[in-house]
Amino acid sequence: MAMSLIWTVMVGAAILCGLATGNGPAVAKGALDGAAAGVELCLSMMGVLCLWMGVMEVMERSGLAQGLSNLLRPAIKRLYPDFAGNKKVMDAVSANLSANLLGLGNAATPLGLEAARLMAERTPGVASDALCMLVVTNTASLQLIPTTVASLRAAAGSANPFDILPAVWLASVISVMVGITAAKLFSRTWR
Repeated sequence: MAMSLIWTVMVGAAILCGLATGNGPAVAKGALDGAAAGVELCLSMMGVLCLWMGVMEVMERSGLAQGLSNLLRPAIKRLYPDFAGNKKVMDAVSANLSANLLGLGNAATPLGLEAARLMAERTPGVASDALCMLVVTNTASLQLIPTTVASLRAAAGSANPFDILPAVWLASVISVMVGITAAKLFSRTWR
């Protein structure tokens, strides 16, 4: 609700400033151009996201997702020791992490919400250390294949949309490590 109000005020202020400075036609043209660019970007990204959602579905049906989950389980158990014995939570966290590894933020979000819902059942109304760690790891999101960013770059006309891989790998590893360290540190100091 608050964000709707903020955006409405910002748009209204921009329109009023444009009219006050005599740039009303330019503001109207900018609004229409922006709307057209937004639709074009959504359509161009849709194909790439559908492809990777299909890949995730194939991974799920073929058992590769479960194999990846089993591969990630030792690290996940160390990050979430309170839920190490809870298969439903571990599977939801593994699925979330797998989607993030593939750069599928749109697919990772509902999986992360499911993991958070399952974790919150144990401590309703209170953010446990494990839930805070989930938010940190999901937000920092270790990525091997930055699908969404590459699709944005391809839609913008990049000749090599995946040439950012080394920078993405470095940035995501650093952000995840800093996030995990901060979450562990805060969980020990703020008791």
